Amino acid sequence: MLRKFLIALSLFGLPSLAHAADITGTAKIRDGDSVMVGNTRIRLGGIDAPQVDQLCLNTKSERWTCGVAARDELAKHTEGKTWVCHARSIDRRGRTVARCEVGGEDIQKWLVRSGWALAYTRLSKDYEADEAAAREAKAGMWQGAFIAPWDWRVRNKKTAILGATKPPEGAHAVLLASASGPVAPSPDCTIKGNVNSSGECIYHKPTSRWYAQIKMKISKGTRWFCSVEEAEAAGCRETKR
Repeated sequence: MLRKFLIALSLFGLPSLAHAADITGTAKIRDGDSVMVGNTRIRLGGIDAPQVDQLCLNTKSERWTCGVAARDELAKHTEGKTWVCHARSIDRRGRTVARCEVGGEDIQKWLVRSGWALAYTRLSKDYEADEAAAREAKAGMWQGAFIAPWDWRVRNKKTAILGATKPPEGAHAVLLASASGPVAPSPDCTIKGNVNSSGECIYHKPTSRWYAQIKMKISKGTRWFCSVEEAEAAGCRETKR
C-alpha cells in the first residue's frame, strides 16, 4: 500500500504537458509536419505529411517531389509569422507533439485542406473533414497519385495508391521509390541515412567508418540528408562508429 502511495505521489509531481507553457516564436521548417521553434523540435500532431524524399505523380503521370513541395509550401505560407504551439505529448523521438497556430490559423488544418498532409486518423479524427475537402478539390497531392506517408515509410508492392488520377502502369515502381538514388542530389547533401536490423534510422557523415559501405539504392531505408539537423529531425541518430 505504501509503495503504491509513493508511486502515485511521484507521478503527481511530474510536470504535465497539458499545463506546459506554450511554445512561441518563428519556426525553421524541417518537413511538412516537423519544425523547430527556438530549440524545441515540434511534430505537428494529428496529421502526416510526405517525407522530403517522397515522390508523387502529377496529373500527367510525371513524378514530382511532393515531400519537398509540402515543406516549401509550409515555409512560404508561414514565413516571418509567429507560431504558437500547444504541447500535447513527447513522441518516441523526443519531439514535442503539438497543435500549432500561425497568425491565429490552425496550421495543421491548413496543411491538410491544402493537400500537403493527410489526417492521421489513427491518433486523431480532427482533420478528416479537411482531408475530404482537399480530395474533392484535388488540392496538393490529391491532384495526381500518391501513397499515404505512413504507408510509404513501410512500403511494399501491395501498398494502396491514393489520389484523383488513375495511376498508369508501373506507377507502384515510381511511388515506392525515393528521391534518394545512388548519387547525392547535390554536393551539399552527402549525409547517408539507412535503417538497421532493429528498424532504427542511422545517419553516416562522409567521415564515418561505414560511409563507403552504405549503398544508396532507390529502396526502403536509404536516403540522403543535407545536414545533421535534417537527419535528426527525421528521427535518425548518428552511427556509433
